[in-house]
Amino acid sequence: MNLSLRAVCRIIGLVLLVIGASMIPSLAVAGIYNEMPALLAFLSTIAIAGISGLVMIRFGHRSTAVLKVRDGFLIVTLCWIVSAVIGAVPFVFSQSIPNFVDAFFETCSGFSTTGASILSDIEALPKSILFWRSFTHWIGGMGILVFAIALMPSLGINGQNIAVSEAPGPTLDKVTPKMSDTAKALYFVYLIFTIIETVLLCLGGLSLYDALIHTFGSVGTGGYSNYGDSVAHFDSAYVDMVIALFMILSGANFNLYYMSLRRGIRTLVRDAEFRFYLFIIASTTALISLNLLLTHYYESIGQAVRYSLFQTASILTTTGFATTDFDLWPTFSKMLLMLLMFVGGCSSSTGGGVKVIRILILLKLIRRGIATRLHPSAVVNVKLNGSTVPADTVTAIANHAFLYMAVVFISTILISLNGFNMTTSFTSVITCLGNIGPGFELVGPTANFSIYAIPSKLLLSFLMLAGRLELFTLLILLTPKFWNQDH
Repeated sequence: MNLSLRAVCRIIGLVLLVIGASMIPSLAVAGIYNEMPALLAFLSTIAIAGISGLVMIRFGHRSTAVLKVRDGFLIVTLCWIVSAVIGAVPFVFSQSIPNFVDAFFETCSGFSTTGASILSDIEALPKSILFWRSFTHWIGGMGILVFAIALMPSLGINGQNIAVSEAPGPTLDKVTPKMSDTAKALYFVYLIFTIIETVLLCLGGLSLYDALIHTFGSVGTGGYSNYGDSVAHFDSAYVDMVIALFMILSGANFNLYYMSLRRGIRTLVRDAEFRFYLFIIASTTALISLNLLLTHYYESIGQAVRYSLFQTASILTTTGFATTDFDLWPTFSKMLLMLLMFVGGCSSSTGGGVKVIRILILLKLIRRGIATRLHPSAVVNVKLNGSTVPADTVTAIANHAFLYMAVVFISTILISLNGFNMTTSFTSVITCLGNIGPGFELVGPTANFSIYAIPSKLLLSFLMLAGRLELFTLLILLTPKFWNQDH
């Protein structure tokens, strides 16, 4: 494979500078709360990231290599791994998480917007460390490289093929002529959501610190909280609904928001994926609410709808916040939540999972299969938004679904070597691969992943990154053909 080492170094150097700069707000928080060990940890990490980044950019500044899509796969994977490694350093330097593998797990979970944690006593950590922990969601939510792509023209780099490799769905639409402008447009929407939710949460009685922490978690669909009982800590219907609203908004396609601003709200309303996404939320909320009422888990309709809507939104958008211990819910409700773990958010959203658009096309594929069985001579196309979905796209989606399930079952077998029960092992894998956070039983909403041995934590970290990078991006690097110079 013909890849310029200098070009790779230049881009990784840029990402190191971005990660280093993104620690400055956490450094400020450490100063405000007089947390000296954390302050020194952030200063040291910023220095390491800054110096390393400048050296790598300097080394690669003369590169004239033209980056191809295959190059993007390697660059994207390396950048996410490097980000997770450098992001783990403040945890280790401050002794908040002394073990590097645990810190790496926590940071992988943060950047991939998973929200799974190894921490047993979250509230014992310094406020600045918890701020950084949640801020990794906000950085990773839109994609570390989406921000970098916006800066790449200044380094003479074309970000198109890197964006293709990091796209969180079947396609990454260009809503503006230049990819760098597209990245800026998406970040504009992202920032607007962040500001509005922060203000609304502050109006609900949260401190600015608490509001920012939970905004990062909901807009980035990550789910880290600075409280052990997550959003349930506030015990506020208003706070629940604000966070639920922004989880739902952030789980939808961000390209649609930008296009709606330019072409009108009909762009959003007419989109088949968005309509199906809302249908899943509404129908699941209704079914769980009914189940909770019939089993007398909640006595009032208001309570049943409040908690079922929040958890439906949290699991579907792969955020992972909790307002109650849903592991205690009736089996029917838990099964519905488990099914949602396989769905995930929409394409080009901050959510993880298989993606709503893929599920929709797979359902249309099943319907086509039934139709052709009934009418063998009929030609039935799979259509989306009035257009025929290309055959190669349908094939790619079917391949992704098969690969996803294969990874789930193989990983579950490996994780089961820890000796925990089947539900714990199975949902640990689903929740990490789908970037969700909490699972059931020993990894439920009131538990954590500290129960696992180091090899299992590394496997689960790999699954988080694989899920965030859409499986193929990471697995392609494991094929001999990728490294063959003749291809």
